[in-house]
Amino acid sequence: MSDGARPWVLHVDLDQFIAAVEVLRRPELAGRPVVVGGRGDPTERAVVSTASYEARQYGVGSGMPLRTAARRVPDAVFLPVDAPTYEAASERVMGTLRGLGAVVEVLGWDEAFLGAVTDDPEALARRAQQAVLAATGLHCSVGIGDNKVRAKIATGFGKPRGIFRLTADNWPAVMGPRPTRDLWGVGARVARRLSALGVETVDQLAAAPVETLVAEFGPRMGLWYAELGRGLGSAVVDDSPWVARGHSRETTYQRNLTTPDEVEAAVRELAAQVWEDTAREGRPVFRVTLKVRYAPFITKVTGRKLPAPTSARDDVVDAAVALAGRLDPGREVRLLGVRAEMVMPEEGDPVERTPVRGRL
Repeated sequence: MSDGARPWVLHVDLDQFIAAVEVLRRPELAGRPVVVGGRGDPTERAVVSTASYEARQYGVGSGMPLRTAARRVPDAVFLPVDAPTYEAASERVMGTLRGLGAVVEVLGWDEAFLGAVTDDPEALARRAQQAVLAATGLHCSVGIGDNKVRAKIATGFGKPRGIFRLTADNWPAVMGPRPTRDLWGVGARVARRLSALGVETVDQLAAAPVETLVAEFGPRMGLWYAELGRGLGSAVVDDSPWVARGHSRETTYQRNLTTPDEVEAAVRELAAQVWEDTAREGRPVFRVTLKVRYAPFITKVTGRKLPAPTSARDDVVDAAVALAGRLDPGREVRLLGVRAEMVMPEEGDPVERTPVRGRL
């Protein structure tokens, strides 16, 4: 180990991963707008899972209805989601990264943190890019940071196929004037709440009184947002096997559900599927969440903590049905989703946790 070596965190993010995997097995699609989602039929109700950069130039993005994507890019190639193929490609990527001698913490199909002690993190980043490309034919971008928050955000500046370093030294210059929405973990809703407090930029978030943020977001998240504004966060990369906090199932219906009985039946079916997913892991459920998308496209999420952790099917299903009873009976429903959060293996009793971001 040379004198200048120190710990670094690298965030490796595969570029347009799902679309790139599809282009690898269909080389004739290279350079064309490709949209992956649902069963690949833009006339059906489904959303975009990912889009190639060529499609993104027209404003197509993840979560957009396929029909909208088809209107924006009429000549796009629409493909169905093929999860087993993406999982296999992801496993090859992660295996390649583990061969670099760094600690690898997998975040999902298409991203991972690397932890390493080195005097040249850019050289390690280039090695990662070259190894992944040679092993899988896939390109990736790498963010370099002195903690996970900065490494994760840095990746966005490196895309596509690039490398960017973001540390305490350049954080104020790079991130300070940017809107809070550019921070990892700050979505549109949180950004609006911050704006109502007069906090529009990262600099303003860093300078905001902690007590103001705690009053708005609670003691845990308020402190977290205060630290996020300064780019603070954990620098520990953990290669422990990933353990799911919960399981979810959701369905977009090709015909709107129009009666409470239809909604209840659909919720019962989804909740039963989720319970089966949790039962296979042998961990009790302590929270159930229901997601609904009313027609035309208004989404609401509501949840409840159970009186006690349970492994009983009826308890999980009944909790989901009770949440469905709160829905507006006069509105048509186009999507439903049920999520069950489980007690983690190391927890004797579940604690109140912030709902998981992203997919239900």
